[in-house]
Amino acid sequence: MNCIDRLIDLALDEDLGSAGDITTNATIEAAAAGCARFLAKEPLVVAGLDIARRVFARLDDRCRVNFMVEEGALVAAGQEFGVVEGPYRALLTGERTALNFLQRLSGIATASRQAAELLAGTNCQILDTRKTTPGWRVLEKAAVRTGGAHNHRFGLFDGVLIKDNHIEAVGSIAEAVRRARQATHHLIRVEVEVEDMAQVDEALAAGADVLMLDNMSLEQMREAVARIQGRARTEASGGIRHDRLRAIAETGVDFISMGAITHSARAVDISLNVQPKDG
Repeated sequence: MNCIDRLIDLALDEDLGSAGDITTNATIEAAAAGCARFLAKEPLVVAGLDIARRVFARLDDRCRVNFMVEEGALVAAGQEFGVVEGPYRALLTGERTALNFLQRLSGIATASRQAAELLAGTNCQILDTRKTTPGWRVLEKAAVRTGGAHNHRFGLFDGVLIKDNHIEAVGSIAEAVRRARQATHHLIRVEVEVEDMAQVDEALAAGADVLMLDNMSLEQMREAVARIQGRARTEASGGIRHDRLRAIAETGVDFISMGAITHSARAVDISLNVQPKDG
């Protein structure tokens, strides 16, 4: 069983407990079958379609889900974009779990698309962060890509990012970079978080590959980019909002990391409406 199936099982177990869906089991005959339609109640970028399919399959392998759109499609308000057919008990029992995945992931994809579109025509890319729902990272980072933004490191294991606490604990940027270089292979990039021009100079002298410009003003970012002169890549970070993206990109930074596209993305409004099979 892979991690996504484990997440689905955890979500279903959370909802069903030891007694199951007592309302549905009490009111719906076991043999009753029909269909339900997914309806977008606002404009959105859809993500998580395969997860929704797998929710219903985990409940009953007779369920058949057909989506009329592809992952990453822009869906209009009022548009029906999918149908699930099968036993009513499975449809009703899986409704909330399937929608929780779809609404959350589509919300992240929608926020990511909005951010990426704001940078159209620049050389800057939107990156996500590790500020994700515990256990959901693989899904949420996939939704970021679906929306047209890009992933930063996936976890602590696949990239070096020396932050302020590392620097405080070690004593200097130079020593932290030296240790990171010594402990990792040559294909691993070393990124250093910097807060002022003195740290920019120290990180450059230490040979950092990427400088994270943390909570800098637009003026500081422009100064940092001019000082770096392409000797390292630059990443703006810290409290980034959609309304600041274009101005930040125009400072010349290469990347903008934006935790808000995951940790603050609003779940979009999607419903699943059951109807008779011949309806």
